[in-house]
Amino acid sequence: MEEKTNIITDLSIEEREEILVDIARTLEDTAREAYVEGNTHFATLSNNMAEAIRVNADELARDDPENAELVFQQATAMISQFEAVHPYRMVSMAVH
Repeated sequence: MEEKTNIITDLSIEEREEILVDIARTLEDTAREAYVEGNTHFATLSNNMAEAIRVNADELARDDPENAELVFQQATAMISQFEAVHPYRMVSMAVH
């Protein structure tokens, strides 16, 4: 039987919380790109998931590492899905 890799459960509480906040930030960036491309449904889902992760990051990291692992896997799946459909990201050449 193949052994399941647990990324989140093997980390300290502080590391788990930092990773959850980072994945929320990545989801927000993905949502912004999806919104610019006109995919408002995916943008809304990504933003909502990012907000839920950010609000509950502390509780997930401290009290519920198993569910933190599931949330992490779901978030990375959403990001991977977006990247698979949009392999060539938009590059801004704006000068501010």
